[in-house]
Amino acid sequence: MELDIEALTAAAFAVAGLFTCSDDCTAGGVAAAVLADSGETYTGICIDTSCSLGFCAEHAAIAEMLKHRRTRIIAIVAVRANGTIKAPCGRCREMIYQVDKANMDTQVILGDRRILRLRDLLPHRT
Repeated sequence: MELDIEALTAAAFAVAGLFTCSDDCTAGGVAAAVLADSGETYTGICIDTSCSLGFCAEHAAIAEMLKHRRTRIIAIVAVRANGTIKAPCGRCREMIYQVDKANMDTQVILGDRRILRLRDLLPHRT
């Protein structure tokens, strides 16, 4: 399957946009898009709460993918609402791996449109 970096990134930017849910919660400051092995794209946004019980955009996108009974991630990108691309945090990297061990080959799109495999971001995983 050929990866269209621009299309995947555009899907993430399409759902990005910080908004205030309440005095204790904001959402959408980071968005993510996941390309599944089925060719479908799933998106999600972060939730940030004052009590730290929110979650990352990558988690939301992966949850959306899992609802459709897909586990294999071909590529993933996370973007900030301000227009930049960011690398997934360690917790997100570990989640990608634990959802499906084959995801060690997931292509992670980084800030300069560089692509690394998840295995390069989790080098001590076997």
